[in-house]
Parts: sequence; structure tokens; C-alpha cells
Amino acid sequence: MTTPPPPSASTPTPVSAPTPVRILLVGGGHVGLYAALRLQQRLRPDEAELTLVDPKSYMTYQPLLAEAAAGAVDPRHVVVPLRRILPRVQVVLGRLSALSPATHRATVTVPPPVQQQTERDLQLDYDLLVLAPGAVPRILPVPGLAEHGIGFGSVQEAVSLRNHVLTQLDLASSTRDAALREAALTFVFVGGGYAGTGAIAELEDMARYAARHYPGIQPDDLHWVLVEAGDRILPETEPDVGLRTTAELRGRNIEVRVGTRLESVHDGVVALSDGSQFAARTLVWTAGVRAHPVLRETGLACDAQGRLRCDATLRVLGTTDVWAAGDGAAVPDLTRPGECCAATAQHAVRQARVLADNVVAQLRGERAVEYRYESKGSLTSLGLHKGVAQLRGRALHGRTAWLLHRAVHLRRMPTLDRKARVLADWTLAGLLKREIVSMGALEQPRAGFETLMELDQD
Repeated sequence: MTTPPPPSASTPTPVSAPTPVRILLVGGGHVGLYAALRLQQRLRPDEAELTLVDPKSYMTYQPLLAEAAAGAVDPRHVVVPLRRILPRVQVVLGRLSALSPATHRATVTVPPPVQQQTERDLQLDYDLLVLAPGAVPRILPVPGLAEHGIGFGSVQEAVSLRNHVLTQLDLASSTRDAALREAALTFVFVGGGYAGTGAIAELEDMARYAARHYPGIQPDDLHWVLVEAGDRILPETEPDVGLRTTAELRGRNIEVRVGTRLESVHDGVVALSDGSQFAARTLVWTAGVRAHPVLRETGLACDAQGRLRCDATLRVLGTTDVWAAGDGAAVPDLTRPGECCAATAQHAVRQARVLADNVVAQLRGERAVEYRYESKGSLTSLGLHKGVAQLRGRALHGRTAWLLHRAVHLRRMPTLDRKARVLADWTLAGLLKREIVSMGALEQPRAGFETLMELDQD
């Protein structure tokens, strides 16, 4: 079946469907949430029915995930409950498993009912579709990675990593085995993008503070290594920002190894492509993300990276009723001809608003607009009172960059409720001492109960 070409931005075609029009949004991340907020604001209840599909009932504000791992922000405050802020949107917990653009039907796999184990499929019909399932970690076939690696893409992983780091300090403080102590105090992060750089900087800052409370451990005993396959860290930013960040990290005795890859992890020994090997009980994998695999299965136009090919209005090429944005969309960057927009939160939030406005424009027979945004700079927090930034060619570092980072993300954080909670966390963290308690039991809540059951049986 041949799909008609999309209408141009100057010749909009209204949707010929009975009202209310059914709009389906796949993905509750930055794009899905902000687009739904915009559509909820601009469309009347009798104009459209909004449905959002995502495996989780909340959106994670990724730029603050590293601070949640370090304890500067309560992990509950970097997630936004979808149902609370989208009262006019039907939220369906599930994942897109099949799509039929010809019949305008999506198949969503939802969790099984209580006391059942098999998942079930739900059929959802739509008139207009927004595809923003986000990205998944880019995992490479490195020997031992699956057994020893720790991810850093969710709140659960951030909390788990914090507990793990503090547990290693406990272990190193209590053991007399020199080799075990050295391995416990060695922390390797693979991937020098925003996630990896922010995570290692925030956790090193937290661990440096915590070390003073562990007998026999000095901050300089901790060995932190950031491994990046490219020629510099923070490749999403301007080169000067990456170089300044490298200098800042190395000044804190964090090894930054660029042009280096993880070769293997065997029996707790990390081997790198530069020939070095060392024992480490912590290996964090943050080596980038890739478009969600489900996009290739939709039958829509994808590029070599598996992203949906879109025009500048964020409409998927070859369609009249499908839009996409964010990590899973190849959107032309009009400020850099021949390139696509980078997969950053800056673009995702702004694309979501333009996308929503263009969906409304099509419903009302108005003209769609093209997405155009030129980045004004970049910001990176590197721990308490530490950061680097570049704004309009001006470099900032230290406390100034750190304060600017917090101000920008506080402004972008959705809902007044979450803004107030994050601000309260920051204020208390500035007035009180850091929390250095490991809550490892949270990861295995039934462990204590199961132990008691075993004792009773004995």
C-alpha cells in the first residue's frame, strides 16, 4: 500500500474524523509528557480524546538523576506522576508491541491482571499518533558486562548505585584483605556523556564526604575511572566544555581515559583497550543510548540508527497523521544544514511543544510550523558547588555554573509541586549534613522475611 506524501507546512489538511478526534501518544518521557500537557491545555474536551501509553506511571526528569543518586535530591522528587498532572489524558500502563498505520490501530501489551502471569494485548484505535517511546541503553557484547555491569537510566538504578557505593565503603573499612579493599574502593564508569560524567562527579563528591566517617579510609584512597571511547567526554557539548570538565575531574583525582574502550570483565578484573587491568567491584555502564527497537517494527521510515525519519514539522516522512520527536526521531536541525538534532533534553522538551502545536494546527486546518532551535549553551553539575557551563561562547565554572545549572533545571521541572519539592531538597541539603546511610534492603524488601521463615523451618 502506498502512503500519500505528507502535506507541506503551508498547505495543512484538517483531520477528516468525527470529533472528538482520538490522539494516541506512545511514551511518557520528556516528549510524551510535555506534548500531552500542551495538547491538554490547547484542546477542548469535546475536540479530542487523549491517550498516553507507557510502561511506567511517571516521567523521570533525567537531568537530575545524578543528584538523586548522590542524595542531593529525594529520588521521589525527580519523577512526575502522569495521572496527577494529566487529568484529561487516559494513561495506559503498557508497551507498544505492534502498529498498523493502514488501519490506525496500535497493539499494546499490558501487565496481567491480579493472580495471572501472562500478559495480555490491548487494541487501541487512533486518528492521530505521536511516537515517542524514548531510547534504550546501547549495550555492546563485552564479555562479563551482563554479569557485572550496573545501569544508570532509571531512579531504581540511581538509588541502587548509591547504596552500592556506600556498601563498598563499609566493606573496605571492615576488611583486612588488601586486595579486596582495593577492589571495593575502585569505581569504573564507562561512557563520558552527560549521564556518565554527571554520575561519576556527583557520586565521587558524595563518597569523598562519606569517607571521613569510615575508619581507615581517606578520600584519596578511592579510585575513580571514567572511560570514554571517543576523543573527548561530553561529546554533546562544545569542545571547550568537554576539555574544561576533563580538567575539573582530573583535578579531583578522577582518571579520565579518552579513546579507550572496555574490553572485558572477568572475575572482578576490568580490562581496557589501552592494556590496563585492575580489580574493581563497581562497573557502571553509561555508554550512550539508541532508539527504541519497536520503532523499526512499525513499518515507518527509519534511518540507519533506527530513528523515525521526520521533516522539520516533526511529521514522520510518508505519513499524514504520525508525529515523532526526541531520542527516537531523526529531526533535521535547521540551524545546522545536513545534520539532525542532538538527542538531548533541551531538544526533546522544545520539540514536544512544537509537535503538539502542529497536531492542533492539523485538527483546525491551520498552518504547521517548523522546529528550529539553536542551542544557547550547555550546563553540567559536577557535585556540590561544582559545575561547568558555556553560554553564548562564555565559559563558566565552579559555583557560578553550578547555581546556573540548578536555576535552569528548576525552571524546566514540570509542575509547581515538583519545583517546590526539589527546591526544598536543595535548601535542606545546603543547611544540613549529607545522608550517608545505605538502604540496600530496599532492593530486596522480602529478604528479611524470607530469612525468618528459613529460621523457623529449621
